[in-house]
Formats: sequence, C-alpha cells, structure tokens
Amino acid sequence: MLNRLFQGLIRRGLVQQLATRMSTAPANVKEGILLGLGNPLLDITVVSDAKVLKKYELEANNAILAEEKHDPLFTELMQEEFKPQYIAGGATQNSIRVAQWLLQKKYATSFIGCVGNDKAAQILKEKANDVGVKVCYMVHPEKMTGLCGAVITGEDRSLVTKLGAARSICHSFLETETPQKLVEAAQVFYVGGFVLTNSTAAVTKLGQHAAENDKLFVMNLSAPFLIDYFVDPELKLMNYIDILVGNEVEAVTFADKMNFGTKDVKEIAAKTAALPKQNSKRRRTIIFTAGHDPTIVWHEGNIIEWPINKVNPSDIKDTNGCGDSFIGGFLSQLVQGKSIHECLKCGNYAAQTVIQHFGCTYPDHPDF
Repeated sequence: MLNRLFQGLIRRGLVQQLATRMSTAPANVKEGILLGLGNPLLDITVVSDAKVLKKYELEANNAILAEEKHDPLFTELMQEEFKPQYIAGGATQNSIRVAQWLLQKKYATSFIGCVGNDKAAQILKEKANDVGVKVCYMVHPEKMTGLCGAVITGEDRSLVTKLGAARSICHSFLETETPQKLVEAAQVFYVGGFVLTNSTAAVTKLGQHAAENDKLFVMNLSAPFLIDYFVDPELKLMNYIDILVGNEVEAVTFADKMNFGTKDVKEIAAKTAALPKQNSKRRRTIIFTAGHDPTIVWHEGNIIEWPINKVNPSDIKDTNGCGDSFIGGFLSQLVQGKSIHECLKCGNYAAQTVIQHFGCTYPDHPDF
C-alpha cells in the first residue's frame, strides 16, 4: 500500500518537493560564511513589579545607559528568584542570531566581540552557541561583560544598558589564530556602526580583507552621531563598503555631512552608491529603511521602493529588535546568493516575526 502511494507521489513529482521542504538547511551555505563584528551584550529579561523600577529610579517604558547606581541592578536581575531569561544580544549579534535562525545550519554564522572574565561572559557564549552561532570573544581582564537589563512590568519594558568590555575590542585580536580562521572562512562580513567608537582599525582591517579577496562587506550607519566616521576623509571607510544600511534620519545626516545638497532619500542613495569604492568588481548597494513607509534601495543602478508588511498593532510586543532582525533576514539570503528582492522579502519577514516577541527573539523554526 505504502509503495503504491509513494509511486504515485513520484509520478506527480511530490516526493522531491516534500524532501526539499523537510531539508531546512540550505546546501550551498558553508560553515562560517557570515561573520559579524560588534559589541556583544548579555540581555537579561525579567518580569517584575514597580518596586524594582522605583528602587533603581527607572521609568516603566524607557531605555537608558547605566550609571554607577545601577550596577547592583544587574546582579539582582540574575538571581534565580527573578527567573531571568538570557539572550546573546547587542545590535550586531542580534542580526547574526536572526540570520543563523533562518539558515538553520549550525555555525553557518560567527561573531567576534569583547567580553569580561566573568559569569555573564560564560552565559553569553552558551546562549550564542545554543542557537548555532560560533562566537570568538576577546576577554578583557578588568572590565565586566556588557549587559542589558530589561524589566518588564505589564506591557512596558524598561531597558538599562552597561557597555562594559563590549567597547574594548582591539584590532590586534583579529590577527590571532582563531579570529583569523573565522575571517578567512567568511564570505560576507557584517559590522554595526557602534563598534567604530571602539576600534576603527578593526573595522578597516576587515574591510580591507573583504576588498582584496572580493568578499562582501556590509555596514550599518546605526546612529546619526556615528556618521562622522563614515565621512572621515582620512578613514576612507566608504571605500570598503559594498552594502550600506541605515534609516532615513541617518541618510539625511550623511547627506548633510557630505554636502550632497539634497534631503531626498532616493537622491541620497544614488549619490552614496556613486562614491569611490576600492573593489570595483561589485557595485555598491544602498538600503535606507523608513519605518512603516517603503524601504528605499539603490541596486545595480536602479531605485527600488520595497513595501513593508504591516503587522496588526495588537500583535506587536516589542519593536526594539525590528531593525536588527530586518538585517538578519536580509543577510541570511545574501549569503546564499539570492536576489535583492528575495533578500528584502526575508528581511521583512524576520522583522514582522520578531516584533511579535519580547526582545530580539523568534519561534523555534522559521516558515520563510
């Protein structure tokens, strides 16, 4: 009976389709194909009441950088009574995790950053490895691992971030044996702009390697205050960038700094794409997101206005990881050599999925 059933399926070509769907890991993705460089943070999420907020002078729906008075908060949140949930966080590491989730192949992605020599670093590494990301952390002997505490009270989320060792990555670390192997294996690099405040040398080192070896170098503007690094004529960072990502505010800030003479995001994208580039084999792609409005993309000499899939407001739980997840989805298809449209489509899927969860989290298995 079963044999006759499968023979019928074969005649209709359905067995191959079923096998393809069941094999979620893409065959053309090699271990370590995507490498991220950024500021790793251990995200600590707890559900509590207003007493904790009052104790540490926090607001129910806010995000701040930690002051000295907040230091005991992190130790308290990690106590068992709070039942803390841990995530390997930080903007760039979030994007790498989302890409890893979509690729569904262990160690398809890797990440380099700096942590302290403490319990938080051990948890951070375990959580990254648990989801299939191979991490290589430089260990700072004196500073504590970067932390982000999230205190959820009802529907509100109060975030407190202490960067700690995350801001201490050194370019010489990339020249040591294990990081060097990860760099050599990677075909696509993703770097968030925040790491530029730590080590421009580490970023330009990766960019130079990518340009010389015809690999893809992707960067995120990340915040308006970081734009000075991208327009610095001595740093020449734009020379290395194959794909530049940012939002419309960052785009306008970039245009002002570059004296483009326009605030039109489409024109800014075109002018940015035309800037000098070391690896002339690849034309630069520009991606400027605009919240609910269409994403503006300059690719292969053409403008694409990519619509956003809107989510029912009642289903939205947390928008903090939306941008990180969009990039993660985009990168997951980029490393497979998919079209720009497929990359953008997956970026939208990842973003709309993650904002329906607290923190930059997602279901066990994607259905993209």
